[in-house]
This record gives sequence, C-alpha cells and structure tokens, in this order.
Amino acid sequence: MWKDFKAFAMKGNIMELAIAVIIGAAFGKMVTSLVNDIVTPLVGMLLGGVNVSGLEFKFGETVLKYGLFLQTIIDFFIITFSIFMFIRLLTKLKRKEQVEENGQAKQEMVLTGEEKLLIEIRDLLKDQARRD
Repeated sequence: MWKDFKAFAMKGNIMELAIAVIIGAAFGKMVTSLVNDIVTPLVGMLLGGVNVSGLEFKFGETVLKYGLFLQTIIDFFIITFSIFMFIRLLTKLKRKEQVEENGQAKQEMVLTGEEKLLIEIRDLLKDQARRD
C-alpha cells in the first residue's frame, strides 16, 4: 500500500497540482489584499465614503449583510480578471517563444551555395565509405 501511495504522490500531475495549489493560495492572498486595501477604499471614496462591506439591511431582528456579498462579487471579478491577465501574459510569452524558435529553424534551413556544395560532398563521401 505504501508503494502505491508513493507512486501516486510522486506522479508529475500530482506534484504540479500541489505546486499550483500553493501558488494559487499565495495569489489569492495578494488579490484579497488588493481588494481589501486598495479597491474597496477607492470604491468607498467614489461612493462618498461608504464602506461597501459594511452595507446591511435590517429586517426586524434579521440582518442581511449584502455589502459582504457585494464585496465577494468584487473579489470574484478581480480574481477572475487577474487570472485572465496572467494567462494572457503566459500565452503571449509562449507564442513569442514559438515564433522565435520557428524563426531560428527557418534561418537554419536557408543554405548558401557553398553549404549546399559541402553537404553534397559529405553525402558522396558517406556513400563511398558504405561501398568500401
């Protein structure tokens, strides 16, 4: 059982998932700080000093804290937008890397007349060595 667990835990996908969870947690803390410490005060200032997370509606003894719900929605959109921008950046970097690799491959494929002649001589020498 221990060997099976060790094999499962050491698979590439599991390790990548664990790393992603750790990075995601750190990213979540950063976004939470961005929302709580920067965005919420700015929104409050734009709304005339109203604290969004403190908004509530009292209905008898029941208190509906819709401000916390609004804050959660704001958090969701900021996190979603942040992830979108991060993935977009990674996609652009990967695309740029692929273009550079393709460009280098095309440059390597363009041969001068001398290079073509040397390749022919090499191939002839290989054929002659095989015959001997």
